[in-house]
Amino acid sequence: MEVSTVIRTDNVRQGIGCMLLAVSVFSLLNVLVKTLTSAGYPVAEVAFFRNLCAMPVVMAMISLGGDWRQIRTRHLGGHLWRSTIGLTCMLLMFLAFDLLPLADAVAFSFAAPLFVTALSVPLLGEKVGIHRWGAVMVGLVGVLVMLRPGGAMLNPGVIAALASALCQALAMIAIRQLSRTEAPLATVFYFTLFSTILCICLLPFGWRTPVGWDWALVAGLGVVGGIAQYFVTRAHALAPAALIAPFNYMALLWAALFGFILWGEVPDHLTLAGAAIVMASGLYIIYRESRRRLPVSAGCPATRGGVATPMPETVGETGPR
Repeated sequence: MEVSTVIRTDNVRQGIGCMLLAVSVFSLLNVLVKTLTSAGYPVAEVAFFRNLCAMPVVMAMISLGGDWRQIRTRHLGGHLWRSTIGLTCMLLMFLAFDLLPLADAVAFSFAAPLFVTALSVPLLGEKVGIHRWGAVMVGLVGVLVMLRPGGAMLNPGVIAALASALCQALAMIAIRQLSRTEAPLATVFYFTLFSTILCICLLPFGWRTPVGWDWALVAGLGVVGGIAQYFVTRAHALAPAALIAPFNYMALLWAALFGFILWGEVPDHLTLAGAAIVMASGLYIIYRESRRRLPVSAGCPATRGGVATPMPETVGETGPR
């Protein structure tokens, strides 16, 4: 698929609207994940239902596009690697949702673009200038602020969230490579397919049969994730990535709101201050990337636990949701 067929029907207002809807719906997915994991359902099982129930939605998206040739690929191994690292990212983020307040987990996930910038040098051979390196350093200061002086907040939940952000960065880089030859919906399709299969392999290590209304929750994982995925893909088709990516940070506001209403969680001043620093550095990286690559191209981003991470040149999945 030519890149131009993805971005040439620009409608910035509708693109921003679709991204805001996607972030809102993905935030609802985060709530479903935290509800299920807090109720004792294993993380791998929750990820299994999230991917299995998303498959019909993904297939509907391809059917609506009217061309199943989009999923043809000559890089099945690349899709398998991207799915493996993306699923690892998803599992770690779901674990972080279980162990941390929702807003804290989301805030730490914003470190992913910092890791992308750093890893693009050894893995993609890209040249990163002093401006973007400076943004990465500032972003890492923000992470340290959230960790508290002396790393007082360093615990299994935080480690899982930061490891998820690192895996998300690796998945984004894999997607950047795949997007050179693969259609965006092909990346989404193979991620959903392979992640479902990989999750099946994990189910013998932990399974709890859903009961009652829990069946509606596990089914909602895939449906909600699939709907959000559609709006993400549509948003990147309607507007340049650099314009709509900053709206991903609305996820923190939704996380704080849901966390307070449902679990009485209140982010403290250090979490909010650190998140603000990380977001500012991420926005600057987006700005520098958009200036370095004009026009901004659209590929297909990674999946993360539930947060739509700003990533120039990416479209499709955002985070391991």
